[in-house]
Amino acid sequence: MTPTAGVREPHALTGRGQATRARILEHAAELIYVHGVHGTNNELLRRAAGVSGSQLNHYFPTKESLVLAVIAWQAERVLTFHRGERFACFDSLDAFRDWATHYIGYERAYREGCSLGSLASEIIKTDLDVHDQLASAFDQWRDIFRDGIARMQQVGRLRAEADPEQLANLVLAAFQGGMLLAQVARDIAPLRDALTAAIDHLQTFATSPGDV
Repeated sequence: MTPTAGVREPHALTGRGQATRARILEHAAELIYVHGVHGTNNELLRRAAGVSGSQLNHYFPTKESLVLAVIAWQAERVLTFHRGERFACFDSLDAFRDWATHYIGYERAYREGCSLGSLASEIIKTDLDVHDQLASAFDQWRDIFRDGIARMQQVGRLRAEADPEQLANLVLAAFQGGMLLAQVARDIAPLRDALTAAIDHLQTFATSPGDV
C-alpha cells in the first residue's frame, strides 16, 4: 500500500506521536463504521480521539489521507491475526477449522461483523481514490489462504486438480458473505453454515482423510 503524500508515517514519529496517531485511527474506523465516511467529520473525530484540530491536520491533512491510513491500519490488524502462529500458515484442514471455530464462537461476531469488510462497504461507496488499497488488503488476506492451500497441495495433502486461488476465493467469500448474513439475521448460523460448507468443499480434494 503506497503512503499518501503528506501523511505522517508511524516510523517517522515519536512514541507519543505513534500512540496519538493510532488513537485517531481507531476512533476514525469506529466513526466510519457507525456514521459512514461522509458522516465522519473532523469535529466528531477530534472529540472522540481527544485531539486538537491542529493535531488531526498534522497527522492527516486530508480526508483521503485519513481513510487510506484507516484502511492500512485495519488491514494490518486482520492480516497480523491471520499470519500468527495459531493457524500454522493454514497448511492443514485443522487450521482452517480452528480459524472458523474462532469466528463462529466469538459471541459478538454477528453484531460487529468483519472489521475490514464493514469498512470496505462504507468506503467503496465514496468517490475517494482508495479502491487499489482496498483491493490490496483483500488480496493479501486471500493470499494467506491460497498459500496455505498450495502448501497442502505441494506436500501431497490435496490432489493436483485443486485450484488454490479458486479455493481461497471461496473461503474468503464464504466468510464475508456469511458474516454479512449473520449480521442481518443477528444469528451466527449463516456464518457457521457458509464456513462449514467451504471447508467441507476443500476437504473433497484431500488425497487421504488421515493426511489432512
